Amino acid sequence: MSAAISQLAKYNAKVARSRATSEPAWVRWGLITVALLFLTLFLFVPLAAVFTEALRKGFETYIAALIEPDALSAIKLTLIAAAISLPLNLVFGVAAAWAIAKFDFKGKSVLITLIDLPFAVSPVIAGLIYVLIFGLQGWFGEWLIDHDLKVIFAIPGIVLATIFVTFPFIARELIPLMQAQGKEEEEAGLVLGASGWQILWHITLPNIKWGLLYGVILTNARAMGEFGAVSVVSGHIRGLTNTMPLHVEILYNEYNYAAAFAVASLLAFLALITLALKSYIEWQSNRVAISSNTAE
Repeated sequence: MSAAISQLAKYNAKVARSRATSEPAWVRWGLITVALLFLTLFLFVPLAAVFTEALRKGFETYIAALIEPDALSAIKLTLIAAAISLPLNLVFGVAAAWAIAKFDFKGKSVLITLIDLPFAVSPVIAGLIYVLIFGLQGWFGEWLIDHDLKVIFAIPGIVLATIFVTFPFIARELIPLMQAQGKEEEEAGLVLGASGWQILWHITLPNIKWGLLYGVILTNARAMGEFGAVSVVSGHIRGLTNTMPLHVEILYNEYNYAAAFAVASLLAFLALITLALKSYIEWQSNRVAISSNTAE
């Protein structure tokens, strides 16, 4: 009798879980249809329109728009800003995440708040802050002029603005991951006589490599696509301080739609590559997590 009651209780629990995690077929298909319609309207159609408009006047016009000197300068500057900001954000992100996740210290909550600051502040305001500090009438304006240094309306200002808007991504990706992993392995390595660098290279980094790559990809994508902060500090000097997003804006305002969409399509192509890499890293990370749980 008790066995029958136990089996009935298990069956009722299974049915309750099924009801809690499943919906009727019409509800599921309705939600899927709404999601697909939304993605089609706001993602697939605009993306297709970018490539269609870019190639409307032929492939030769498309290539000519990309190899035009101002376009090449914008592409080069975008890559330079991303190449400089990415390693700096990588070092900062790992250091900040390691400090927050592995150590207890006064001011930890303040540090976390500061890391989230670019998410709360408009990129345009960030650009204005740099103008206030390094501009001609800024706090260090006279000193920079006296030493023949230029930050605003030059590459250093663009790099600083890019760093500001991108530095939370790696840290924010690593902090919850490192907190979930705990610090037992690092403590064991310390007890066994490993130095701080040995613990970092042989214990911490291997455990966070997929999350780190994910953060790097997000940082690179934001660095190449940033508009607001860079627009304020660049000065929009064609061939000198225009990044790809700024170059697209100028071409569009000049009614040069074919060239504008050509450069925009290059940005869209880079975004698709980023999305593919992001999906691969998510799949790889989930596979490693499943393998670890199975081994345990």
